[in-house]
Amino acid sequence: MIHLRRATFRGTSEVRPRGFPFDLPALRDVEAVDFRAPVTIFVGENGSGKSTLLEALAIAAKAITAGSAEATTDPTLGGVRALANGLRLTWAKRPGRGFYLRAEDFFGYAKRLDTMRADLEAELGRIDVDYADREPYARNLARTPVLKELGALRQRYGDGLDTRSHGEAFLHFFAERLVPGGIYFLDEPEAPLSPARQLSFLSLLKEMEASDSQVVMATHSPILLAYPGADIVGFDTTPLARVRYEDLEHVTLTRDFLRDPEAYLRHL
Repeated sequence: MIHLRRATFRGTSEVRPRGFPFDLPALRDVEAVDFRAPVTIFVGENGSGKSTLLEALAIAAKAITAGSAEATTDPTLGGVRALANGLRLTWAKRPGRGFYLRAEDFFGYAKRLDTMRADLEAELGRIDVDYADREPYARNLARTPVLKELGALRQRYGDGLDTRSHGEAFLHFFAERLVPGGIYFLDEPEAPLSPARQLSFLSLLKEMEASDSQVVMATHSPILLAYPGADIVGFDTTPLARVRYEDLEHVTLTRDFLRDPEAYLRHL
């Protein structure tokens, strides 16, 4: 389902603020970005602005951040928040579910969960000390909400995401956090995934689409870019433009390299 229909940039390029990220060529003259499919993929060279716009959309949508810091307070995203404040989002239906994730922050999120679990276990210890001289009923009553939170963490994440390999933890996280009818903003989710795991991730994307969820994603991966029916938005042209999979440089360069590596490696 397409929940987010359009993102409109307030003001013309002449009256927008100067400096990053407003002067990125791909974003400078954009008036609006339409979302035409349940899965939209931003693609472009490093520094083209695809992750910047994705971050701004997530902030404007007030998406929960699955990372080491919330996007609304992350000090590295000050300029992006200014861009987000200049976006007007048009919704068919505004979901209250989903999240924003930068793959580079994933282990930060795993550490947040581990810290949360440790804090809850420490709270149980404090309760046992504070209630040592009281009736077992009172102690159990105080322990119950903490035990419920710990149980929910263990049910969803087992012994913790940091006990798995990066790629396994990443896929497990998505499988557990997939909620029907949500909107998900994903920045380079291929980063921790092997080619085989990227194919598994495509299956998760299919599940997300089938559950009436919407995905907006930035990626360099020719495998993820091949997702059937994805609307691919290219950031290497001004203004932004829809691009066919077979015309993407990421795809043609990878295909040519795999066909004849020596043609590229002999220049090293």
